[in-house]
Amino acid sequence: MNQALQISVVIPLYNEAESLPELHDWIVRVMQEHNFTYEILFVDDGSSDGSWEVIAGLSKRNPKVRGFKFVRNYGKTAALQTAFVQARGNVIITMDADLQDSPDEIPELYRMITEDKYDLVSGWKKKRYDPITKTLPTKLFNAVSRWVSGVHLHDFNCGLKAYQSRVVKNITIYGEMHRNIPIIAKWNGFKKIGEKVVQHRARKYGTTKFGLERFIFGFLDLLTVAFVNKFGRRPMHFFGTMGVLSFVIGTISALYLLFEKLYNISQGLRYRNATDNPTFFLAIVAIIIGSQLFLAGFIGELFVKQTFKKDEYLIEQTTGE
Repeated sequence: MNQALQISVVIPLYNEAESLPELHDWIVRVMQEHNFTYEILFVDDGSSDGSWEVIAGLSKRNPKVRGFKFVRNYGKTAALQTAFVQARGNVIITMDADLQDSPDEIPELYRMITEDKYDLVSGWKKKRYDPITKTLPTKLFNAVSRWVSGVHLHDFNCGLKAYQSRVVKNITIYGEMHRNIPIIAKWNGFKKIGEKVVQHRARKYGTTKFGLERFIFGFLDLLTVAFVNKFGRRPMHFFGTMGVLSFVIGTISALYLLFEKLYNISQGLRYRNATDNPTFFLAIVAIIIGSQLFLAGFIGELFVKQTFKKDEYLIEQTTGE
């Protein structure tokens, strides 16, 4: 099992005991029909319905099944990150455990990675069977993600995706960032990203485990990904720029009030104290905020210097001795 396999199928799950045997048998049938060497990685995200017992039984019956159980519910992103570290396949395919993703899509996804040489292929559930309360926020999230990232996918939320192994081995996800993996991959240099229309099936067992809060978390993580990618290694460029701008605006405003008072005095005109002008307090606040932002950028640079690793940049090819 130390030799790399063709495919690792990664399945994060939470309370999906009913669907697991059917999903397992379906995947095995597809793999056997196409003579793939494979493994199936089930990551139990703290289930309480007996899902782990089902996984343990499948593992005994099929040595190609590997299971991982969290002590509590950490979330889908944590489950995927754990599986990405453990996966041994040359192509990593992720899918949900609720039978809404079809394993019949696996051969074509594999072909697009190995023959068309995509770094990542994302599924697009063009025809969905979800309620409008789920589809509308999804469309909004997808539109914002395309605008922010420049990655032109229709369905960032689709759990059915395929990756070259080197992609998932060289990215790190946390929080709710599983929706943003194509964006993270692109911003780490994996720019050949494809899309495939996939079948979306109605849920057969149980109910969805996600609420509307996932879209709020998704938007927040999208902002985090965008910020960290652009300024993660140069925080002074952001905080320093904003700090200097705020400091300069505050200083100019304060000097204007000072010169205005001196001019009025020299001309024998009536004047009011600077502290009677609201602009004075706005200027002071701007100067203080500017100083704090600049210091935040400076501290950020010190932190980056301490944590920077020389070997963290991904080298695609080398030549010579």
